Amino acid sequence: MDITRSSPAPVRVVAVPPEPEPADLTALPEPIAVEPLQTLPATATTTTITTATTATTTTATTSATATATDVRGRRSRSRPRDLLALLRPGQWVKNLAVVPLALLDTHPWGTAAFLRTGWAVLGFTLASALVYVVNDLADRERDRLHPVKRHRPIASGRVSTLAAFVLTGALALALAGWAVAGPAWQWWPTALYLALSLAYSQGLKHVPLVDAFIVATGFVLRLVQGALLIGAQMSEWLALCVFSLCLMLALGKRRHEMTAAGRAHRPALRGYTLAFLDHLVVLVAVLTAVSYVLYLRDDASLAAGASLVTLLSAPCAVFGLARYLQLLLVEEGGGNPVHVLFRDRATLVNAALWAVLVALALLLPQSPA
Repeated sequence: MDITRSSPAPVRVVAVPPEPEPADLTALPEPIAVEPLQTLPATATTTTITTATTATTTTATTSATATATDVRGRRSRSRPRDLLALLRPGQWVKNLAVVPLALLDTHPWGTAAFLRTGWAVLGFTLASALVYVVNDLADRERDRLHPVKRHRPIASGRVSTLAAFVLTGALALALAGWAVAGPAWQWWPTALYLALSLAYSQGLKHVPLVDAFIVATGFVLRLVQGALLIGAQMSEWLALCVFSLCLMLALGKRRHEMTAAGRAHRPALRGYTLAFLDHLVVLVAVLTAVSYVLYLRDDASLAAGASLVTLLSAPCAVFGLARYLQLLLVEEGGGNPVHVLFRDRATLVNAALWAVLVALALLLPQSPA
């Protein structure tokens, strides 16, 4: 019996090739894992990086172009708003706060006095808007270095130089029409204000102390313009109070600029130091308080028995000055007096109380002569 021929064992089952799937899967990673990284030349790496950088730059340039196009579209749509911002309507409240002060010495009040006061406010609003545009044109390069002023319409490029010049001409024509339509030769305070402002823009703003004094003088001229148009005799103490108060605010603004942007923005700041400005601001604040009390005592047209009201209003005035000094010297703010007036709660409450007391002292029946 031949066992060799009858047994199936010698059939070489082991010789049957293995399943191809596991062999192929284990062999795939080996040729790809190392060789391309080891044999890749440096030139190919540089070319790859350069290509990626070029693609990134192209993408960024395309995005920037699209953004610039979008910005130009927004500028064209927002141009009227930017032109209005160039006139600084938020600053027009200064004319409303100063020009009508001439009414304090006018009794009895009538419709004509209010209309003429409104005419004076209109004239100085046009004049101050013209000055703002001229100043922004002259300072556009310097404003670009300031952290806040670089956002102004001309400095930021939202309003072109040509458009600003056209607006300047339109404001000048409107102001000339205002002067011709008003009472003859009663516009000289506005004309003097424009002359001082032009000299300020052309170089006096770079002279320490002179720059702040010119700004304060402009507010006194507002008061004089209001008094001329309503025919009132202006009080010297009231004029001194307005001058010293506005001088304090102008000096405070320069101090705030020094702390916010240094001396590089405004050349006149090289003539100041923080300690010097601190002394000046306090000195002028004292002068403001004293001149206000003297105005109430000597020149104000108060009602009979209004001495108590006057006594109560004086601490309100002193508190207002002290609060501004606190914002300026302690909290490093107060650079914009208009924002202080309308955003600080303590100032708002104090101003409302002061206005009520002064109104009572002025509106009650006058004592018989």
